[in-house]
Amino acid sequence: MTEIKHENDGHKGAFNLYVDGKKAGSMTYTGAGDDKFIIDHTEVNEAYNGQGLAKKLVFAGAEYARENGKTVIPLCTYAKATFQKNKEIQDVL
Repeated sequence: MTEIKHENDGHKGAFNLYVDGKKAGSMTYTGAGDDKFIIDHTEVNEAYNGQGLAKKLVFAGAEYARENGKTVIPLCTYAKATFQKNKEIQDVL
């Protein structure tokens, strides 16, 4: 079972992904004003590679942006590639 937990201190945040209670990866971001945030890093532990978990993190960030009226600036190369390949999340760019 996978679970994503969102942490936010007001300026920086992270989406942490857990598999069966163990942290498997995270995506970090930094706020850029009131209406934007920058995805700066996405990482999944090597043991969990190839399961689509990093993509789940990027999609969670896109959903958070939608729900909060924010736009995303994907500086992380993985996040940028994921946005380019998935039209359904490009509305938050």
